[in-house]
Amino acid sequence: MKNYDRVLNFATYILDNNATIRQTAKVFNYSKSTVHNDIHKKLKKINYQLFEKIQIILDKNFSEKHIRGGQSTKQKYLKLKNN
Repeated sequence: MKNYDRVLNFATYILDNNATIRQTAKVFNYSKSTVHNDIHKKLKKINYQLFEKIQIILDKNFSEKHIRGGQSTKQKYLKLKNN
């Protein structure tokens, strides 16, 4: 596989920082779909044990997504109200 290092860098970053796909993509300057495909397809083939650890973090992030979105919207409108 050509981008072996890239996939492992993504995985390590997610594991070390409990990062989301979006945060990882921003840090490494790749698209979300590239990070997602690398983690879900390539990492699974390269290192399944690492994939399972990453999957736990990503599942947690996914389940909390609606909460973070609500908090973000609340902050947006509080900021608009104060201005």
